[in-house]
Amino acid sequence: MTVFIGGAWPYANGSLHLGHIAALLPGDILARYYRLKGEKVLYVSGSDCNGTPISIRARQEQTTTDTIASKYHEEFKNCFEKLGFSYDYYTRTDAEHHHKSVQKLFVNLFKNGYIYKKEIEQAYCEFDRRFLPDRFVEGKCPNCGAKARGDQCDQCSAILDPLDLKEKRCKICGNEPIIRLTEHLYFSFSTFQNRLEDYVSKAKKESRWRENAILLAHRYLAEGVKDRAVSRDLSNGVSIPIKGFEDKKVYVWIEAVAGYLTASMEWAKEQNEKIEDWWNQQTISYYIHGKDNIPFHTIIWPSILMGINMDALPTHIISNEYLTLEKRKLSTSQNWAVWVPYIIEKYDPDSIRYFLTINAPENRDTDFSWREFIYSHNGELLGAFGNFVNRSFKFIENSFERNIPNGNIDKGWKNSTKELYCKVGELIEKGHLKQALEKIFDYIRFANKYFDEEKPWIQVKENPSNAKNTLKTCVYIILNLGQLVYPFLPFSAEKINDMLAVEEVRWKEQEVLPDVLKEVSPLFNRLDTRLIEDEYNRLLKQVNI
Repeated sequence: MTVFIGGAWPYANGSLHLGHIAALLPGDILARYYRLKGEKVLYVSGSDCNGTPISIRARQEQTTTDTIASKYHEEFKNCFEKLGFSYDYYTRTDAEHHHKSVQKLFVNLFKNGYIYKKEIEQAYCEFDRRFLPDRFVEGKCPNCGAKARGDQCDQCSAILDPLDLKEKRCKICGNEPIIRLTEHLYFSFSTFQNRLEDYVSKAKKESRWRENAILLAHRYLAEGVKDRAVSRDLSNGVSIPIKGFEDKKVYVWIEAVAGYLTASMEWAKEQNEKIEDWWNQQTISYYIHGKDNIPFHTIIWPSILMGINMDALPTHIISNEYLTLEKRKLSTSQNWAVWVPYIIEKYDPDSIRYFLTINAPENRDTDFSWREFIYSHNGELLGAFGNFVNRSFKFIENSFERNIPNGNIDKGWKNSTKELYCKVGELIEKGHLKQALEKIFDYIRFANKYFDEEKPWIQVKENPSNAKNTLKTCVYIILNLGQLVYPFLPFSAEKINDMLAVEEVRWKEQEVLPDVLKEVSPLFNRLDTRLIEDEYNRLLKQVNI
């Protein structure tokens, strides 16, 4: 089986916050899981270094777009690495290979008759003397009245045209733009209306997309898929290789989503692989992103793939709802956010991964609070998971000098463990990662209960044979936990596997136990609950209102 996993490309115009990680983390869990199963996996993403957001940040800091993009690209790579993201290829959209591949794709669409020229009205700022790209136009959404940018409303998820906005303002100078005629290139999305309807209906029937993706895709289709401009008046981006449009750039709607394919092509070139072996009808593909990116993955990218006659359409859409912070909407402009560079330097990466998975906004918005985060670490990771591993291993260390007792593994535990691999694997493949992790922690809680009920500290004195059976069963459970939690909590899984001298992690029941434990060390340390107030106060102090 061939599995492609594409993580959404974060804009390299500012640091990552926990909302980004909540949306992207499912990709790494899926990639790790499928690798454990022995499947062929390609997991790609990169930093979006083109387009308006970078230009805006560069103007604010009076520097170049390349300086901004490079700064945050390197920061992103560092953050993902420290959080254990196992990308096979992480690149950037201002890379030469991406530009060349996007240009070939664009020409292909043009030759196939899906891109055409059109004279349109566009917002023009007389003060800055320039046509304004979508994100340089701000105003009120005509649908819900919320503050919106020119291409999309984050509040109601409507796809917009800058001219639709009410009370339009230039983001650069704040003045009201005028409307002028200009010529742009358009992509005929409307051509694919019927094919998209069939495609989305099939996805719904097979239950491979999150419900929010199905609902929004149906909404866009019901409204009628409109042709959209695919050229923009930008200073940075992929130059359009069409005569008369060389001074314009490929719009991000086409260019950024194409990164999934261009990154795969470059990886295949470097690995001496054939791209056709990875991008075909038989490939299972997962696209991982937040709710605001749904139209790009359910309507726009499939249309582009249809337009270049590529059959590898997205099979699974893993689109999270939003993560709120202390019951308030995250706001980068107000600095109401927990920034990833800060939290990864101070807290265990598995604590972050655990909280964002067990509280994942899979079907509805969920909240991050410092209180819940600290108690989640102390209660579940340390109190349940870490406690079971540590108490079992410490008992063996103290009573058997780290030699694993030669007893019998409980048959009931063997049966439930085999069943757990099947149930958890099925949930992961369907994108129900929260439920999958919950099942593993139910297993951990039952393991603690088993230890308490068997009382090996008494058995070792009164019935040594039973004590050996209990402890060998506990080691068997821990050995399998080292496999089961690996997609979710890779760092603590690696600690378990080191203590048990496991050489290869696999997604199947492990029955062969080592003879002796290596040096025993705790998986987690307790967090001082005073951190709750400290972190919350720090959050209040950093906010800009």
